Amino acid sequence: MPVLNVINTTDPDFKQQWRGLRGKLSLEGELLGNTDRLARVREIVAKVRQGRDTAVAELTAAYDKVRLQPGQFRITEEQLGRAHEQLDGQLLTALRQSIENVRRYQEKIKVQSLADWTEKGVRLGLRYRPVQRVGVCIPGASAPLVSTVIMTVVPAQVAGVEEIAIISSPSYEGTIHPVVLGLCYELKVTDVYRVSGAQGVAALAFGTEHIRKVDKIVGPSNWWGQLAKKEVYGLVDMDSFAGPSEVLIIADETANPEWITADMLSQAEHAPGSAILITDSQSLASAVVSQMDIQLEALARMEETRDYVNQYSLAVVTRDLDEAVELANEFAAEHLQVQCKQCDMIAERIINAGAIFIGDYTPVATGDYFAGPSHTLPTGGSARFFSALNVNNFLKQSSIISYDEQGLRQAGESITRIADIEGLGAHAKSVTIRINKGGMLTRSDSEA
Repeated sequence: MPVLNVINTTDPDFKQQWRGLRGKLSLEGELLGNTDRLARVREIVAKVRQGRDTAVAELTAAYDKVRLQPGQFRITEEQLGRAHEQLDGQLLTALRQSIENVRRYQEKIKVQSLADWTEKGVRLGLRYRPVQRVGVCIPGASAPLVSTVIMTVVPAQVAGVEEIAIISSPSYEGTIHPVVLGLCYELKVTDVYRVSGAQGVAALAFGTEHIRKVDKIVGPSNWWGQLAKKEVYGLVDMDSFAGPSEVLIIADETANPEWITADMLSQAEHAPGSAILITDSQSLASAVVSQMDIQLEALARMEETRDYVNQYSLAVVTRDLDEAVELANEFAAEHLQVQCKQCDMIAERIINAGAIFIGDYTPVATGDYFAGPSHTLPTGGSARFFSALNVNNFLKQSSIISYDEQGLRQAGESITRIADIEGLGAHAKSVTIRINKGGMLTRSDSEA
């Protein structure tokens, strides 16, 4: 039996099958449907809030199977330096090229404060200032996602964030993978903690005796970490729901089935990960099914990848590409690839996607590692309202408002009328006391 399932939009039960897959991958199912997990996350967050370091140590022992004293949470700068010295030279060169690409892209898209403008005695403007302290979640349980360090830290640095704290799983011999540590040193990030999951997010949000609290938490993680971000949102800011990885590919008969299959497997191998092919070509779908079995055999993580292809991946054959675009916008994928004869035309019609990869020679890996945009992207359908992490997520806006006497006098009557209808007399008084030098605003005063 083929590992990849194929369905057709003309099948009588298509809607049921499509909704079933979307339900398994959607935030609605993960946030509202899994009440047991949500309850457990709330327990963890509450435990860390009350127990601080002691709770983090206990939960790290329970979930990561690593026993640490609170004083061991933070990786020393000396340890970071040693890890940097051990980095392979060619790898370090590649990492530096990636850092430069990301830095250059983020600098180009960074918003600038608007110059103040003055009209009739009123000066207005907009100022951007960076968040002061940011916490970054770096996945490391199933694989050391070195690239995520670059994709989260560099945009924050370009924004001007002064303090960056990193948390990651101590799943490599009781600590964080040495390549991750070496890269942190390369980026001059020395506030690194070997804690993770919901307990790590809670520690960043509340602060503990050994982990200082942050103002914003960003970065991908499993559902435990993402739900914890939701739980502490408001106490701190967050980026988006960046959970298990996913790709949706729109392709026609001109696409290469071997490349399509490789692209699908590149996301499924995240374990968890999912891959959806939407095509108007039955022959392409059939070719990808055949290729899937062949390429799976060559993967080091074959068994777990096979399971995720079978459970969370799908090939959908549509009547035409118009229907494919409609389904893609409904799905709102994290990664969306377009491999068609008219790629740009199809890509222009996509309104819901975290990142769009256009053309046969643009696999998701280009964005994951090298191109410049961050690979920290919204998942589970949240690309309908969240965006890719970028430099501007680390900037806060402050409105600039300055009235002179003439400006306030001209606006005074309108302001007091609105305040009066709301029953907020003190608001009105704060205006009239200035215009009348202690008296009440009269109509003749406002018209003078």
